[in-house]
Amino acid sequence: MITDKKITVVGLGYVGLPLAVEFAKKFLVVGFDINQNRIDELKKGIDRTLEVENDHLKSVLTTNAGSKTGLYITCDPSDLKDSKIYIITVPTPTDAMNKPDFTPLIKSSETIGKVLSKGDIVIYESTVYPGATEDVCVPILEKGSGLVFNKDFFAGYSPERINPGDKLHTVTKILKVTSGSTPEIAEEVDQLYKSIITAGTHKAPSIKVAEAAKVIENSQRDINIAFVNELSKIFRLLDIDTKAVLEAAGTKWNFINFSPGLVGGHCIGVDPFYLAQKAIEVGYNPEIILAGRKMNDSMGSYVAQETVKMMIKKGARIKDSNVLVLGITFKENCPDIRNSRVIDIIEEFQTYDINVDVYDPWASPEEVSHEYGLQLLKHANELKNNYDAIVLAVSHQEFLKLDLNQLKSNIGVIFDVKSLLPKDTVDARL
Repeated sequence: MITDKKITVVGLGYVGLPLAVEFAKKFLVVGFDINQNRIDELKKGIDRTLEVENDHLKSVLTTNAGSKTGLYITCDPSDLKDSKIYIITVPTPTDAMNKPDFTPLIKSSETIGKVLSKGDIVIYESTVYPGATEDVCVPILEKGSGLVFNKDFFAGYSPERINPGDKLHTVTKILKVTSGSTPEIAEEVDQLYKSIITAGTHKAPSIKVAEAAKVIENSQRDINIAFVNELSKIFRLLDIDTKAVLEAAGTKWNFINFSPGLVGGHCIGVDPFYLAQKAIEVGYNPEIILAGRKMNDSMGSYVAQETVKMMIKKGARIKDSNVLVLGITFKENCPDIRNSRVIDIIEEFQTYDINVDVYDPWASPEEVSHEYGLQLLKHANELKNNYDAIVLAVSHQEFLKLDLNQLKSNIGVIFDVKSLLPKDTVDARL
């Protein structure tokens, strides 16, 4: 019976922790992560990602690895030995050449391979290209365990659909795609997720179909955003407000609304490269996918360049000028800084020898320093009142409280990347 099985969730980040907490209400769940600081905080009931409320987290924590239900937090692989279901939720980044980096998946699979027993099921939630679970991960499990796939142990794939910072579409309220390596295991995996996912499940006919479904979800969004980003560049040359155009076009019943902007984060800015890489491996050049990525990756430098042009027109001296960038997280009202493309704006400004201040009340200064080598302004009272330009890069609600006209110089310009502010209060917006 499913209810008798102990579950291990590997990776307690934005995806793994909310999932582990929900399963812990009905099962004994071992939450495993290699980040000791993360483990220490979670044991105290503190989630710095803000995906799980601290009181909610504390309510499911247990220090008894033999209890019937609850979440047992650990970084000791030996605590995983008697689990029967392993769910891998580690990130799948890309390297400097935009090629898939399977290191987290490989390391996780090696860890699980050492504790795998007969009858166990290993379910992957990380975004990969079609075939990766069975071609990359399963052989590692077989090698580490000495067991035979689909005879001694089994696999499943159920792609994550977490939307960081979204308190409406939480893990149980988002329909879940499931799959398994045999029809019987597919049904067991589906029933497992059905036990916590109130929105329901969709059982895909194979692991490869489930993998492909996940990777095209974000690729589709990436391409649609690339289209409106290109429109924003065209309409800027034509002196037309892009937001007004989209609002007008949006009155048609079948118009799909997307907004221009920076495309970063752990999903949309990364996942299309996984599909593109697999396509190239089988001899197909994915033109539209890569064109969309190229367009979206160009937006940060474009914003900085357009800002500099406006500064020059207003008579500002560019070298040693002062610019304020508001926001460094990859999206609004969320502390997640992974793959934030705001860094592209900042780095482009620095090529002009511009002094850049960055303020973000949501981001961790320590994480930003480690990830990007930047020193954040920690408080709004550290902001100057003579900026030659202000770029509102992320639409945190806190920025609505700032008087940008008081912060900029007499000839300063304001570029509202997210169209958060009224058009007549800024100099430009995408």
